[in-house]
Amino acid sequence: MTPQPNPEAGAAVKAADRAHVFHSWSAQELIDPLAVAGAEGSYFWDYDGKRYLDFTSGLVFTNIGYQHPKVVAAIQEQAATLSTFAPAFAVEARSEAARLIAERAPGDLDKIFFTNAGADAVEHAVRMARLHTGRPKVLSAYRSYHGGTQQAVNITGDPRRWPSDSATAGVVRFWAPFLYRSRFYAETEEQECARALEHLETTIAFEGPGTIAAIILETIPGTAGIMVPPPGYLAGVRELCDKYGIVFVLDEVMAGFGRTGEWFAADLSGVVPDLMTFAKGVNSGYVPLGGVAISGKIAETFGKRAYPGGLTYSGHPLACAAAVATINVMAEEGVVENARHLGESVVGPALRELAERHPSVGDVRGVGMFWALELVKNRETREPLVPYNAAGEANAPMAAFGAAAKKHGLWPFVNMNRTHVVPPCTATEAELKEGFAALDAALGVADEYTE
Repeated sequence: MTPQPNPEAGAAVKAADRAHVFHSWSAQELIDPLAVAGAEGSYFWDYDGKRYLDFTSGLVFTNIGYQHPKVVAAIQEQAATLSTFAPAFAVEARSEAARLIAERAPGDLDKIFFTNAGADAVEHAVRMARLHTGRPKVLSAYRSYHGGTQQAVNITGDPRRWPSDSATAGVVRFWAPFLYRSRFYAETEEQECARALEHLETTIAFEGPGTIAAIILETIPGTAGIMVPPPGYLAGVRELCDKYGIVFVLDEVMAGFGRTGEWFAADLSGVVPDLMTFAKGVNSGYVPLGGVAISGKIAETFGKRAYPGGLTYSGHPLACAAAVATINVMAEEGVVENARHLGESVVGPALRELAERHPSVGDVRGVGMFWALELVKNRETREPLVPYNAAGEANAPMAAFGAAAKKHGLWPFVNMNRTHVVPPCTATEAELKEGFAALDAALGVADEYTE
């Protein structure tokens, strides 16, 4: 679709937004939201007709791109047939979505509890784990994000938690592996894995295994930095959970549904959790949907004992119809395989080539269509380009980098000292080449702040 400029309409949209919309994670008077006129595939555009290649996939959810005609048609058809219905009933779209998800989930995660998003999926997974074990504590990692609701944000391990940290959520944090900024003085992935597991088991021992309901991990941490765990780490956590009777929860909200070149990132390690949360890519964000995939032993706990939780819109027919269509599209069009191919043959090599040319790039990491560049002031010392949780003038280098990317028609995902490269899993090689050219130019601006 060719964008048609309409600045007057854009001004009206912007004015209404500024007058009435309260934006998340923002100081309301300091933001200037872009008014979006439309989107298709890997692109969106504003009311001036300027197109942007979306290297954020919305918020890492448009795995099949914007406006896929089969998903749009499925939503329209469902709306004409049965637009909504209460969650206590059996509805075709809901049943089929659950079947398709369970069919692709690892191991025996055959029961699906639907939520409206990823945060409430995490809330319910934690509730299930506590009720199943009768224990109060949850262990989660620093450098993690699990959602913005009260329990989920308290489980989170990055600065977004701080303003809402109640210190009463029964959460204990530990360090997960991240070799580039190792907390264990490791020099190899093997050392990092072994020392991280030793640290976790020590944490379990000192907290008291009999007090811990669950360990929750993002299979691959997302906004915290796309840190692919070293081989053997998730399997080691699985063993510790089995050893101490702890529920293992994997958060696949961001990494799931093809993003890593597998249906779920857990498939990369062959690990089966007890509970797995999902959202985002399950229907490419076309209608809000999330959920928890539940193992047999957890489901059995609630076989004759009511699960004390639910949502008015759990398994909403429109959202589930979108999920059915999305999963079928992904299977029919080889979207998962495309993500794997592009990650191995296009994205990874291109990002490593950019790193060779730009002193501001300290690290390149990722898999499938799930990548990050760590930006640094000094490659040798690995000093971050901006301080941890920088804001205002202290964040100027990253702000300049982001502005340069947008100037060149690339919408970046910038978080602290990282830019994430997470375009739709349906992106073409030509689109990626265009994006890397823009990223190359933007990194030139970041280079100006290096030593």
